[in-house]
Amino acid sequence: MRTPSTQIDVIAAFVTDLSDIATFKEKLPDTGSLMGLDLGTKTIGVATSDSRRTIATPLDTIRRRKFAIDLAALIDIIQNRQICGTVIGLPLNMDGSSGPRVQATHAFVRNISGKIATPILLWDERLSTAAVTRTLLEADTSRKKRGEVVDKMAAAYILQGALDRLASI
Repeated sequence: MRTPSTQIDVIAAFVTDLSDIATFKEKLPDTGSLMGLDLGTKTIGVATSDSRRTIATPLDTIRRRKFAIDLAALIDIIQNRQICGTVIGLPLNMDGSSGPRVQATHAFVRNISGKIATPILLWDERLSTAAVTRTLLEADTSRKKRGEVVDKMAAAYILQGALDRLASI
């Protein structure tokens, strides 16, 4: 089993596709937190799991600026929280096809590959933001508050889906 490393810049990331969650799991140590990301054009929602990988918790929303600044923020989270794997939402179209947002996600993954020390899993995120928004509306959350938390909650929703699947294999 692989252990987290502080040598962020020298370890290549392992990128899987949606059908390869078993390979992703093999790359992980037996315990350790995972990080979930919901990539948007203006923000990156971030969530983390507990070390036993049962519960995803919203952590932060990173305002996107320059790639190097965004990467530094992610590396800081990986190091400080001892993250051993990263789950990134893949925004497929409703019919399962790829569009511009999928291409942007793949470009982001290519750019961070080799710069972070965790394996990466792309996870189908269809309807994650809609599900989170519906939950916030049902909780009578104000528009301002929804705007502040929706991205990190969507990241938690994405991560929780992956955690549940990992637990079943």
